[in-house]
Amino acid sequence: MQTPRYSLHQYPIETLLGWIRSGQIAVPEIQRPFVWTAPKVRNFIDSLYHGYPVGYIITWPKSEVPLRAGQLSIREHILIDGQQRMMALRAALLGKEILTKKYREQRIQIAFHPDREEFAVATRAIQQDSGWISDISTVFNSNSGLFQLIEAYCERNEGVDRYEAAERIGRLYEIRNNSLGVVELSADLDVETVVEIFVRINGTGVSLSAADFAMSKMAASEQHNGHLLRQSVDYFCHLATVPEAYARLAAADSAFAATDYFRAMEWLKNWRDNIYVPAYTDMLRVVFASKFKRGDLTNLVDLLSGDSVEDTFHQLEDGIRNYINKTHFKRFVRILRSAGFINASMLTARNAVNSAYILFLTLRAQSMDASQIEKLVRQWFVMSVLTGRYSGEPQATLGEDVRGMNAENGAEAYLEGLKRSELSDAFWNEEFGKNLNASGFKNVYFNLFLASQIKVNDKGFLSSDSTVRDLFASQRDIHHIFPKNHLREINIAKSKHNQLANLVVTQEEINRSIGYAAPARYFSELQMGCREGEPRYGGIDNLEDLHANFKAHCIPFSETDTAIFENYDEFLEERKKLMVAKIRDYYFSL
Repeated sequence: MQTPRYSLHQYPIETLLGWIRSGQIAVPEIQRPFVWTAPKVRNFIDSLYHGYPVGYIITWPKSEVPLRAGQLSIREHILIDGQQRMMALRAALLGKEILTKKYREQRIQIAFHPDREEFAVATRAIQQDSGWISDISTVFNSNSGLFQLIEAYCERNEGVDRYEAAERIGRLYEIRNNSLGVVELSADLDVETVVEIFVRINGTGVSLSAADFAMSKMAASEQHNGHLLRQSVDYFCHLATVPEAYARLAAADSAFAATDYFRAMEWLKNWRDNIYVPAYTDMLRVVFASKFKRGDLTNLVDLLSGDSVEDTFHQLEDGIRNYINKTHFKRFVRILRSAGFINASMLTARNAVNSAYILFLTLRAQSMDASQIEKLVRQWFVMSVLTGRYSGEPQATLGEDVRGMNAENGAEAYLEGLKRSELSDAFWNEEFGKNLNASGFKNVYFNLFLASQIKVNDKGFLSSDSTVRDLFASQRDIHHIFPKNHLREINIAKSKHNQLANLVVTQEEINRSIGYAAPARYFSELQMGCREGEPRYGGIDNLEDLHANFKAHCIPFSETDTAIFENYDEFLEERKKLMVAKIRDYYFSL
């Protein structure tokens, strides 16, 4: 008869809180970071309050299991599944900070309104409203007791029904007696079996990605140093995001800090060029594609479970070392900067960034000349953004591209073929112009336009000295050439206010000085001021510099005819044509 692999229990929330307080429950390496949003934590607490089902957690009473902090477990309960629920309890009911997927310490403060029996994520307005208990952790951690807390609430809210308030605050407190299902795995199970259980449980939904599966598989394989590779990925992404965490991580995980994996990323402690901040999914995707020459991460999961697992781990280790190499990473970031992408906010096309790093590492492995690598990677990255190359089926496209990068006739020939097919005259004359019909200054195509300005060191809109590059390093504003208030006055639909062709980057003071002025008016005043040598709306004091600034920002302008500023739709169409031409020139200059 087979030994039971698990047992089912119902434990009060108070018991689980006790495990958290005493450190009896721990998160192993096969788990993921805390990814729930504050509203999701709020919904979880609301469900507990109303007695709705909230799922279950899975624990494993096992010692000497690698934990996320690098230590081996000596605790009574290893948390295998349900981390998000347990961390939500810790954050909302115990008032503890959580470490977000961005590696930032954060409080998630949940508020409760007894009169309305309503939960909310605490805001400044809620904190100032006496009708709310702005932080429910005070109910569970009150030193003065529940009775005094209820009394204080009623004193702050004259006229409140004391009986109802006491009953509802008491009901909130009684959440601790509600039960949560716990599946306890047998202590006899090995790590590989537990990982398989974890993967199968989460594989039925959409909560885990192939990268999550791969990280879990890596963590379980101590025989091949998989747990160290997992930590290398985790800690590199952590330090790339928060370099100042180096000393804290080294102190918290002295065993890993003593490895050459950690020493290989020591350079990050002084790294401040955070335009490319990879998540572990990005890192695994680049490592796998550059080393294994495949684009689909599900293949990595298969390889980590296959017959050649030892060779897989050797290649994976080599790929990770290439990725975190100081010279490689810094040179790649320098290439992005040399293309005009100088700020993390401009790198919204994440798959394009990853594919560019894949190409960089691939060409390095092929011993191509460094200057040629820089040129090809710049062109590849910008071409990927221009064409929205990874917006459809990114994994399939990446797989095709990785094969092309490693083709017998070389990556350069593959890129040239793509340029001919993807960047034809029809693309520039028709398709790309339609892409500029989009709205919003966070759009990838607006970022492309800004990169084209940064590359040639254009001045900010109406700036006499500050370049667009300078404005990214200080205070910059997005100015609407046709101000939004003016567009409302002439009955232009709100959906068209933020068209890309209506946006420019300028200094804050210039944006404020123009205010809501109609463009026909302030462009006329700009010209008049330059003729008289008295700058208006900025420091430009002569017509030559003014018209050069208009050209840099693709402003369709005729000194003798300002009618273009009377017709918004016509202005957008004419400016889009100029923007397309500028971006085209920019691409072929890379």
